[in-house]
Formats: sequence, structure tokens, C-alpha cells
Amino acid sequence: MNKKLNDYVAAYKDQLEIGDVQKAYIGLVKYVTRLGTTLSKNLSESYSFGNLFQGYMDYTYFYYSNDFLKKRKLKMGLILNHTKMQFEVWLLGQTIPIREKYWEYFKSTKWNENRMTRPQYSILETVLIANPNFNDLDKLSKQIQDKLAFVTDEIIQDIETSKLN
Repeated sequence: MNKKLNDYVAAYKDQLEIGDVQKAYIGLVKYVTRLGTTLSKNLSESYSFGNLFQGYMDYTYFYYSNDFLKKRKLKMGLILNHTKMQFEVWLLGQTIPIREKYWEYFKSTKWNENRMTRPQYSILETVLIANPNFNDLDKLSKQIQDKLAFVTDEIIQDIETSKLN
């Protein structure tokens, strides 16, 4: 059976009437906003953090970078993937040629194992926290901060090794 937009709108309306989706979405966006503030404060010596992007109930994210990345027209993203309900770190390039140049290097690294094509929006995507526990936000924030710093350092070391500029 082919669903039409009215079918989807009816299902959407039903979910909105229940109210759980709105509460979850608002809670998630508020948390990621606070997380960005926390990371910006705690990691300010290593990275500068950008504003939050809410996305379309698919991704909520913000960018972060440093001089090393900026010189190469690269930046990182901390992504809450709503569909998989996990936190991810993405390496992003400012332009398609930049993304393609770095994809050529990173496609044969551990970051893109089992991936045959470049990700749609990024050069690489890696899972930071696969099953976040939203019942203990302080602990989750600490986990994200620690893993983000570690993974980002690893990615930057790989960029240095690549000798690409």
C-alpha cells in the first residue's frame, strides 16, 4: 500500500497528541545545548565551539574546530543521531573538493572500515556513545567530553600523518 502525505500527517498528529515525542525532542535539544556550553567551557584551550543546529528531528549538532583544522578547511561535528539515538563525531570539509581529497586518504583507514562510499555529509563518522543513558546527564556529559577529546586527537594525528594540507 502506498501511503500519501495525509496518512503520514495523521500518524504525526496522533503522536503529537500523546505528547511524548515533543517532550523527548525538547529534552534532547536542551541537553545538547547545555553539552555544547559545557564542552566550550571545559575544552576552550583546545577547541572553539559553534552554535547548535537542531536539524529536522534527524540530527542535532554543533561544530567545533581549532587552528590546525581551520588551516585545512576542516572542522569537527558532535552529532546526536536521532534515528540511531547515539552520539557521533564527524570530520567535515568546507567544500566538496576538500571532502573528496580527505576522503581519499581516510577511506582506507580504521575510521571508514566497511564503508565503500563517502558519507553524504562528512569525510568520516564515528560513534562516540552508542547507547547514551539520558537518566544521568552529568555522567553522560563527562563520557562525551572524555571520548570527544580522545577521538578528535586521534583524528587530528591521522590528518598530520596524511601530510595533506
